[in-house]
Amino acid sequence: MDMKQKIAENIAQCAAACYEGCGLCCEDLMQMIEIPPDKKLGDFALPCFRLSKTLRKAPQMIAANLAEKLCCVEIERVEVVGGYLNIFLKRSNMAAGIIEAVLSKPGRWGSSNVGEGKTVCLDYSSINIAKRFHIGHLSTTMIGHSLKRIYDFNGYTTVGINHLGDWGTQFGKMICAYKKWGNHDEVEQGGVQAMVDLYVKFHAEAEKDPALEDEGRAWFKKIEDGDEEAMAIFSWFKEVTLKDTQRVYDLLGVEFDSYNGEAFYNDKMDPVVAELEEKGLLVESQGAKVVMLEDYNMPPALVLRSDGATLYITRDLAAAFYRHHEYKFDKCLYVVAYQQNLHFKQLFKILDLMGHDWHKGMEHVSFGMVSYEGRALSTREGYVVYLEDLLNKAIEKAREIIEEKSPNLPNKDEVARQVGVGAVVYFDLHNDRNKDIDFRWERALNFDGETGPYVQYTHARCCSVLRKAEAMALPEPDYDVLCDDEAMALLMQISRFPETVRKAMDANEPSLITRHTTQLAQAYNKYYFEHRIMDESDPAGTAARVNLTKAARDVIRTGLYLIGVEAPERM
Repeated sequence: MDMKQKIAENIAQCAAACYEGCGLCCEDLMQMIEIPPDKKLGDFALPCFRLSKTLRKAPQMIAANLAEKLCCVEIERVEVVGGYLNIFLKRSNMAAGIIEAVLSKPGRWGSSNVGEGKTVCLDYSSINIAKRFHIGHLSTTMIGHSLKRIYDFNGYTTVGINHLGDWGTQFGKMICAYKKWGNHDEVEQGGVQAMVDLYVKFHAEAEKDPALEDEGRAWFKKIEDGDEEAMAIFSWFKEVTLKDTQRVYDLLGVEFDSYNGEAFYNDKMDPVVAELEEKGLLVESQGAKVVMLEDYNMPPALVLRSDGATLYITRDLAAAFYRHHEYKFDKCLYVVAYQQNLHFKQLFKILDLMGHDWHKGMEHVSFGMVSYEGRALSTREGYVVYLEDLLNKAIEKAREIIEEKSPNLPNKDEVARQVGVGAVVYFDLHNDRNKDIDFRWERALNFDGETGPYVQYTHARCCSVLRKAEAMALPEPDYDVLCDDEAMALLMQISRFPETVRKAMDANEPSLITRHTTQLAQAYNKYYFEHRIMDESDPAGTAARVNLTKAARDVIRTGLYLIGVEAPERM
């Protein structure tokens, strides 16, 4: 019961009856239907000006013709004002329809099967081996995780890929450092930080003894050649890194279907390079091999260095072919910061020039940068905020707030984890993904305003109301009590959830769901404060208000789930 969609379907039927062969479809009408700023102008309005050219009639005449035919149990009356068809809903019927539709699909309201039989690959998080997981990885991880849930919610088969950064000379240097100054127990116990310390020491010592650089390159050559000792240490470094990062993924509730990173494609690049050669796309330039892209307003794409070494784009080309062959994807999304815009434009254009039209399903889902408390992060300057530290600090701060506001709350540690982690994720996913984010504690953990804790608290408030209602023997609901403006505003928010989910998927923009869920929580709180939910003198009205609360709770919970935030039942 998406009211906008239902009305669009009815108008499409009326248009077909009034104007034979007009070809006006529901999807077009949904784009045209507006919500008037003043309720005196209706709950919905269709401006008929754009239809005038297609139907060759004056807008006011089109509105009048549609008004004569429009008939729907949810519509109380229609008015023609100028070229507008203003629609007034029969509120009790609308309330019953929306609430019953939501409650008939617990946890699935807003889902669809539009992706049935289709597969989407999502490349996100993409951590670096032997480096700590920092706040800069938060957006790629949570945008990708949210999109995976959104596509799954719409019927797609989803494949989450953590394209590990596990290739490069730095790993030879790290092995060299480990062989000279490290030991197994220190690395096993110290984890990634112990490896970082070894890497830092290598560079400090290399400044004194430049020959170390040659030793590092020699160890990386052993990795390339599959040397048994080098590969054993290299694989162990990966295991230690993934063990460390798994703690963060567990806190965030993030999982992957594949951890195939750069190293996985080391033996899969030759066929790609051969095809580029065969199709005359590789050009020699100062000893290197490039694909010329000046005709497409891009610089040349370097595929092979003069010494034959491969680059990111070489491995990404191999990965694209592998994923298309392995998963038969309809879409392949790369959740990577906007600094890589050119890289992905080049990647997709090369596939296009190679004649593989499946590149049309590939998309770069870019996002902005993250700063912390007004300061840009810089590894070189030593200003790095590690994600595990940030999440643990958020949990600790949430615990302090809970102790102050709800000292008798059961499961305080569990709720603190849900609220703390949820605050960080919600803050990250609240704005358009291409906007830069400045993470600030006083905003993220605020229980008022557009924050995760505010929405989670609203969900807990709904759960509290429903627990009280369980003790009451309620009759059939009387939805006539839900005709006030506050109930109407809440119902309209609930009604728009399916459309919001679909738009979020089409635009690969989780923030649409984040903001909608915030607005839904605000609408419920306004209703809650303006109306008494439980009224013993009006059991049928109470039943209707309880059902409205249940519908609001379900949609808030679903919205939170889709962006990767948990919904506590008590706070």
